[in-house]
Amino acid sequence: MSNIPETGRTQRVRIRLVVIQVLVFSLLLTLGGRLWYLQIRNGQEYTDEAKNNHVQQVVQPAVRGAILDARGVPLADNETRLVVSASRTELLKMKDDGVGVLTRLADVLDMKAKDVQDKIRLCDSETPQPCWNGSPYQPIPVTDEATTQQALQIRERAEDFPGITAEPTAVRRYAAPGKAKTSQVLGYLSPVTDEEITKAQDSESPYLRSDQVGRSGLERTYDKELRGKAGVTRYEVDNLGRVIGQAENDRAEPGASVVTSIDARVQAVAEYELAQAMKTVRQETDKITGRKYEADSGAVVVLESKTGRVVSMASQPDYDPNAWVGGISGKEYAKLTSKKSNYPLLNRGIQGQAPAGSIFKVVSASAAVRGGHRFNDLYECSSSYSLGNQTFANFESQGHGPITLGDALKYSCNTVFYRLGHDEWVRDGGIKPKKDAKNWFYRTARDFGLGAETGIDLPNEVKGRIPDREWKQNFWKANKDAWCKEGKRGGTYVQQIAYESCLEGNQLKAYDSINYAIGQGDVLVTPIQMATAYAAISNGGTIHAPSVGKAVISNDGKDVRVIKPEVTGKLPVDAQTVKDLDKGLRSVVEPGGTAAWRFGGWPQDKIPMRAKTGTAQVYGKQTTAWFATYTDDFTIVMTISQGGTGSGAAGPAVRKIYDALYGLDAEGNQDLKRALLPAPQKTLPKVQPDGSINAPKVKPYDPRPAKPEGPPVEPEAQLPVQPAGQPGLTGSPSSRRQP
Repeated sequence: MSNIPETGRTQRVRIRLVVIQVLVFSLLLTLGGRLWYLQIRNGQEYTDEAKNNHVQQVVQPAVRGAILDARGVPLADNETRLVVSASRTELLKMKDDGVGVLTRLADVLDMKAKDVQDKIRLCDSETPQPCWNGSPYQPIPVTDEATTQQALQIRERAEDFPGITAEPTAVRRYAAPGKAKTSQVLGYLSPVTDEEITKAQDSESPYLRSDQVGRSGLERTYDKELRGKAGVTRYEVDNLGRVIGQAENDRAEPGASVVTSIDARVQAVAEYELAQAMKTVRQETDKITGRKYEADSGAVVVLESKTGRVVSMASQPDYDPNAWVGGISGKEYAKLTSKKSNYPLLNRGIQGQAPAGSIFKVVSASAAVRGGHRFNDLYECSSSYSLGNQTFANFESQGHGPITLGDALKYSCNTVFYRLGHDEWVRDGGIKPKKDAKNWFYRTARDFGLGAETGIDLPNEVKGRIPDREWKQNFWKANKDAWCKEGKRGGTYVQQIAYESCLEGNQLKAYDSINYAIGQGDVLVTPIQMATAYAAISNGGTIHAPSVGKAVISNDGKDVRVIKPEVTGKLPVDAQTVKDLDKGLRSVVEPGGTAAWRFGGWPQDKIPMRAKTGTAQVYGKQTTAWFATYTDDFTIVMTISQGGTGSGAAGPAVRKIYDALYGLDAEGNQDLKRALLPAPQKTLPKVQPDGSINAPKVKPYDPRPAKPEGPPVEPEAQLPVQPAGQPGLTGSPSSRRQP
């Protein structure tokens, strides 16, 4: 037993409890004081600091989907390049903000230190290019052209390059299989802008700062499908930009592939033959002016006649879309957008506008039938047509006597269509139109799809122009003040024209309708519009919206969205008239026809060919050459600005494209093994689960020597002969002012 009395032990326990209570109370008091200090005394300060701790996201760009031709050949895909990037987050942790590291990096990359530093500075309203417009928390590319040796130096000396990475990265590539650039159809990419990011925030496919966006062509039309979904890693950072934690991650999803109806082999042929035709024409002399043809631009469109799918579309001048990869230089951009280079970014297949010339006569023949004229009646093809003291001449003043509308197409007889256009103008009331005026010539053009977009799946298509009474009125209102100010009665030719236009420029005159009937005056069309119209005649009357996209296939090949051809209408004539037009166009390539000299030896019994030549005069320029053709399978329309006559300038090139399509030699003998597309393509390329495609190789086009041709015999549409001192006889003022 203890010798300590019971009362003493109890007292000591009580003392201990008191001490513990005092300690506990002191701790609570200290904690409470600290909490007061943090939450009350300095609460606002810590709240402000906490607000500066926020989440930043680092983006891993998705691999952009490929653009494939009809057989799976990549037109645009991605190639692996060694990309050297710098992390601003890591560099800013260093005492010198990473200047030393960047200087060493510049030495390895054979760059100037300032250029490297400029690459990773952040863009703002006052910072000139180059600068970084993306997130400061993701690696910033310094170069995408590093060599293997440079990348190895950076990796092996990692201690000298903290915050620097050298990694293989997917970069856009425009492959040009078989030398087929397909420039304007594919388009190009450039970085997303702040404005686009803001506008797309609430959409189903918002942009990230790292995104490259399609700016034209298929890259723009199918940008959402091609872009995929970027991966995002979220980091929590403090107010100094230091990473203090990591949140969830979203994996990147590669973009889908877009399969097109383009055949790279045909595209290579079309591009080569168009360029070669223009080069050849520049060596020839304009008989009227005595100077060489300029042949400054051109386009060719190849369609599947039955579906409207685009097999090939080439435009000159063209460019290399790879110039945009990794950022385009100021010098290269100026070149692509300058007048001197004649604006190679334009896709003249859908944006090039010119009077149609005689290829427009299929529209006028259809309009005449709608107006009550029978196709196989006889119409006088005289050497000229007179209206008062105005003379509207046939080509080289040739006449063929009474002929049908089919023969009028065969011989390209202007005077037949002059009379028909004038007669319909008179029936509609002339200068004072009737309330029930039929306007068959203008209505028919619109019913053929002219004066409106075709609906092709390429951006920035232009509408062309059908100069009917409504257009004349609107154009007069827009220009009246300028005409009235400039015009002077009895003044110079230009002043006299302006004076007349001021007084009566809103009136559809007789000579307007006469010129219009042969595709001249103020009418403007595009190659894709005329190709769509001729394809409709080929297939029996169905008008399609031409299309380039054929299918969208997910990266793993499991999801396939087929893009079906869209029917937009029917030709505004009955089936018999379509057959009559077809027969008339067939006669154009037969003996006596304006295109016969370009189709000597063609196997007409096996592969029926139809065609129409056209030569359109443009005020202030040399004539525009047109050549519109079709078979049961394909429709081809080619145009060359300032190129002379249709069959003379474009005929050889179009013939060679057909020869390549059908595997024909210069004598018309067919070898199906050499044929590029003996039948329209209906199948889709197979995409493997890993995203790869076993695509066939495309050999560069090897042109064969052309067959010697005979002398040209081509009665083409010409503007009326203008007597001296008689203003206003070759079209309205707009046709004189606009090229």
